[in-house]
Amino acid sequence: MSARKWVVAAFATTLLTTGLVVGPASSAFAAPTDCSYQLNTVERWASSYCSSGTGEHRIHVLQKHFLAEVGYIPIEGPWVPAGQTSWTSITAHTVVNVWIETRG
Repeated sequence: MSARKWVVAAFATTLLTTGLVVGPASSAFAAPTDCSYQLNTVERWASSYCSSGTGEHRIHVLQKHFLAEVGYIPIEGPWVPAGQTSWTSITAHTVVNVWIETRG
C-alpha cells in the first residue's frame, strides 16, 4: 500500500471512529421536551416543568412596570434538569410574556 493510500485509509478510519463516538453522545444530551408552565398572578409565582429529555430548563417571565419610565422587569428561575420544577416569584406588575428556555 502506498503512503498516500495509507494516509487516506487512516483518515477515513479516524472519521468513522470519531463519528461513532460522538454520535451517541449528542443524542444522550437531548434538550428537555414535553414542557409546560404555570403562572399564578394572585400568589405571584411562575414555574416550568419538562417531563422528558436529559438537558435543563428554566422559566422566564417578562413584566412591565407600572411606571413607564422604569420599563420592563425580566425574571428567570434557576436551571434545573428535566423532571424537576424551575420556580420563581414574580412581582405584582403586568405580565407581558412567559416562556421556557431549554438547553441540551
